[in-house]
Formats: sequence, structure tokens, C-alpha cells
Amino acid sequence: MSDDRSARLDLPQLHAGQAQKETTHNEALALIDLAVQAAVVAVGVDTPPSGPAPGDCWIVGPGPVGAWAGRASAIAGWTAGGWRFVAAREGMRAWSVADGVDVRFAAGAWRAGDVPVARLLVDGVQVVGAQQPAVPPPTGGATVDAEARAAVALMLTALIEHGLLAS
Repeated sequence: MSDDRSARLDLPQLHAGQAQKETTHNEALALIDLAVQAAVVAVGVDTPPSGPAPGDCWIVGPGPVGAWAGRASAIAGWTAGGWRFVAAREGMRAWSVADGVDVRFAAGAWRAGDVPVARLLVDGVQVVGAQQPAVPPPTGGATVDAEARAAVALMLTALIEHGLLAS
């Protein structure tokens, strides 16, 4: 990092004795406006849209062209001063309006709809944890109870389909 830019969002920084500090400050605010509580029109777009409205943002795709060239994976936002970009960083999140899901930048790519958690709590009670190993369906036995086996098989199928048990 140079003394001119911030380490995480690459925001311009003020310096003592700097003329026209408001220009640097306003540029930093414009970039913060794109990054904080980000909501994007769409994810993975390579061509800048024509006629964007101020405040509209997109996540640039892997092969950007035109005004977005060289800005792959960045958040591109249209402002009164033209396009501004915030480079993607590990862990960044945004809301994808087109998909109706959170997107997260992880391992060098934007991932839509993935919500990684170690466990899920409802009112402080764990309701979902890590996937457990497969449970074999019932077999054998001296007395065959077809209805009980069918019910157990349906429960196992539902738990597998929900991803709670391995298949």
C-alpha cells in the first residue's frame, strides 16, 4: 500500500497541506457508496450497459470490454462522474437484484446463493449442523413391517434430499 491509497478498498487518502481535499474526500465517499451494503443489478456482466442510472452497480464478468476492460470481478458503479470501480476482495458480499440472492467473493470468484455456515441456530437452538454419514435403510429382521420400513425410507430420503445426510 502506498501512502496515497487505503489497503482494503483502495480509497484515496488525504494528506496534510493537500489542495482541494474535497476532491479526494468525495472520490473516497463515491467508492464507499459502491462497496458498503452493495446491491448490484446483475453479476458476471462483461459489457457496460447503455444509459445506466446513477447508483446502479454491476459485478463485472471475466472478460470485460469497453469502459470495463481490465476490471474483471470488480464492482462497477455508475456515478455522476462516470464509472467507478471497487476491486473484489476475499469475503466481499453484495445483493444480486437479478438473482434475488447474496453473492460472495471467495477463492477468486463471485458465488451466488452460497451461504456457508458451520451450524444454523433458531432462537439459540441448533436446528441444522454439518452433514452426517449415510444411514442404511432397514433390512432383515424376523418380522417384516412394510409400513414401518416405508416410513423410515421416506424419512431417510427427505433427510438426504435436504442435504442433512449423505446418500
